[in-house]
Amino acid sequence: MMIMLGAVVVLGVIWLLLKRHESRMVLIAAGILMCCLGGKPMAALDAFAKSMTSAGLITSVCSCMGFAWCMKYTGCDKHLVVAIGKVLKKMGFLLIPGATIATFIVNIAIPSAAGCSAAVGVIFIPIMMSAGIHPAMAAAAVKSGTYGSMLNPGLLHNGVVAKLAGVPIPEVIATHMPATVAGVIIAAVTLTVVAIFLKENKGYVPADGEATVEDISVNPLYALMPLLPIVILLLGNTKIVPAFKMGVPQAMIIGALVALAATRKNPVKLTKSFFDGMGDAYANIIGIIISVGVFVAGLNALGLIKALINWMLNSSGIVKVASAVGPFLLALISGSGDAATVAFNESVTPHAVEFGLNTINMGTMAALGGTLGRTISPIAGATIICAGIAGVDPMEVCKRNALGIVLALIVGMVLLVF
Repeated sequence: MMIMLGAVVVLGVIWLLLKRHESRMVLIAAGILMCCLGGKPMAALDAFAKSMTSAGLITSVCSCMGFAWCMKYTGCDKHLVVAIGKVLKKMGFLLIPGATIATFIVNIAIPSAAGCSAAVGVIFIPIMMSAGIHPAMAAAAVKSGTYGSMLNPGLLHNGVVAKLAGVPIPEVIATHMPATVAGVIIAAVTLTVVAIFLKENKGYVPADGEATVEDISVNPLYALMPLLPIVILLLGNTKIVPAFKMGVPQAMIIGALVALAATRKNPVKLTKSFFDGMGDAYANIIGIIISVGVFVAGLNALGLIKALINWMLNSSGIVKVASAVGPFLLALISGSGDAATVAFNESVTPHAVEFGLNTINMGTMAALGGTLGRTISPIAGATIICAGIAGVDPMEVCKRNALGIVLALIVGMVLLVF
């Protein structure tokens, strides 16, 4: 009876999320309701309090977003984007895959998919359109690269998986990096083939003023600033430069201080930007973690997770597919992979060993699945931004990306869980 009640609540949650209601409110309300139905009302409040102080996640996610806000304040993010745009102009027939991979690289430094789309879209999309590429294809080239954040140490999902596996975040990134990088290469190549097949890789003539490219004089030093913390972490954790071995927050603070010295901006405003970014990250990213923690407590109170695990133990093949396809489909439909992916990783991934899987591999597959699903969702913020810049329907962008992203998902499954 309790399991049936829980199933009804979960279906209600899925429906409300698909209707784009506030995800944190929906998850917390559902968690509290299920805990009350299970006779354990305090379990929801205990989960809320416990999730608020998830130290490893808070330090990594909040410091990364603080640094990202500093880059926006100093303008260094724009210098990086324009510098890459100048290289793209010279790529000829490689312009489409080049734009996808360039967006992927920028998204590592600017981990918000919507923020990255807005930053690079106003530069890359007009460049492609002026080169004769169809607007929808130009938007698709940018959109298909918006999961480079998988390689950012401050990404929510990297922190969640690291906490579950009890390993440092760089180890999590190193595990899924081959699948993530292979995926974007496959997506870029496939999109190029689709463009040639549809004859959208050349011949488009922009209307007057339609393909205006924003241009600034690039300062090479400024352009390197957004990548500095990632380079520090890479050199330190691969032991190329042992002195650089440090945590994510330390690298982000060093990056912000070097950017301050390089740009000579107002230190008071830069400090405020850093802490504003941290606060925004806690509210909008850690807030998801807290909400999911309450939701999972509700699932446990009604015995749903135990029942799900017992069912999954009978077939490891189902688990392998579900870890990728479940978050992928929910993200595709809802436009956000965060809630579905975190819920899966908090409830199912801790039992990975029981299914004969590695915790890191299972957790990162769920994260990659959710991220790829969001990449071809017509209601995702980044899709709407890219389509708006190009002046096309968001569905047209997603149709062009669908094949490449599905192939990227399959490759990810093969490399991570099969």
